[in-house]
Amino acid sequence: MENGSLYTSIQDGIASIEFYHSASNSFPSNLLERLSKAFKDLSENDEVQVIILKSEKEKAFCAGASFNELIAISNETQGAEFFMGFANVINAMRSCSKLIIGRIQGKAVGGGVGLAAACDYCFATEAASIKLSELTIGIGPFVIAPAVTRKMGTAAFSELAMDATHWQNAYWAQKKGLYTHVYENIKEMDSALKNFSEKIASYNPASLTQLKAVFWEGTEHWETLLKERALISGKLVLSDFTKQALQQFKK
Repeated sequence: MENGSLYTSIQDGIASIEFYHSASNSFPSNLLERLSKAFKDLSENDEVQVIILKSEKEKAFCAGASFNELIAISNETQGAEFFMGFANVINAMRSCSKLIIGRIQGKAVGGGVGLAAACDYCFATEAASIKLSELTIGIGPFVIAPAVTRKMGTAAFSELAMDATHWQNAYWAQKKGLYTHVYENIKEMDSALKNFSEKIASYNPASLTQLKAVFWEGTEHWETLLKERALISGKLVLSDFTKQALQQFKK
């Protein structure tokens, strides 16, 4: 389980991607690669009408990228490759021909917020607070910025990025456009999610594909943009400030 797990299932036109890692559902590089591939495979699967993205357990939705891999980066090439993990996932979600529904049952940090923002529609619980903590270790949420800004706007992204130690609650995230619905508990959320996904899966597949394309118009340059952002983060992670911050965080 060191590399985490990822499972895909399909039933009645609804595909579910479920990921897990013991460190608060964080993502090592291997798991990010598997997630990117899962979206690409489902994009080409004619049996699938809609995709649900979710994580296991009842607490954190996603704590972002692997901390152990982050502190092990020793050169710019490694740094760029590390930050390309979420870049590749976001681009796979963006270019996926299927609509993606996020199931956000708990807290999301950094890349986890990016995953939620790259979904086309999100169900969440009251426990689904969000935070972008990258500035506290001397880097920034550069790779996920386009996805978060597209969904929530520049003002909300700026507030999240600059107030890097503060958790924003699920209702704030809903007000800013990240979540579509917020429920008191997981049971209520899952019931609503089931009804909604079944309804979406009953619609004309061609219409759903065209709707997805319309949602993401104007983002075709993200293949290049997110790579450029990964290079920025890959350099910053080698700075003395970040190295010292990571060692303090590790302690």
